[in-house]
Amino acid sequence: MTSSNHTDSEGSGEALDEATVERLLDQAELASGHAYAPYSKLSVGAALLMPDGNVVLGCNVENASYGLTMCAERNAIFRAVAEYGHEAKPTALAVAAPGTPIAPCGACRQVAYESNPDMLVVFRSEERGLERISARDLLPHGFTFEPSP
Repeated sequence: MTSSNHTDSEGSGEALDEATVERLLDQAELASGHAYAPYSKLSVGAALLMPDGNVVLGCNVENASYGLTMCAERNAIFRAVAEYGHEAKPTALAVAAPGTPIAPCGACRQVAYESNPDMLVVFRSEERGLERISARDLLPHGFTFEPSP
């Protein structure tokens, strides 16, 4: 992937072409193959497009203590923070589960929103097929916090 696939300057993925969106979905589906999902049997993958054109992958990792389970989307975003620092603003996030329509959960929507509210989020839904929506629109009234100096 190269940054030429990303055409806007504000960090929004709205301008991504269909070929790039499909490549991200394909990469998310491949990442789902690494998921550890012995309890739900639902393997999910995520592909996060960074401003430099690189893609950071994530998959869900379940735990017998269900609250410790981590979703694919948060794994990808947290991995991007570890690799790029918290200042980097991802431009797009694709989510896929082979053969199953899937959308980000509420926690993942909040993390995506904080990462970049203008980031494009793409996934397949039963109702509408391929969904393309900003993190801001996926989570209206997302939580923000400005720490005191």
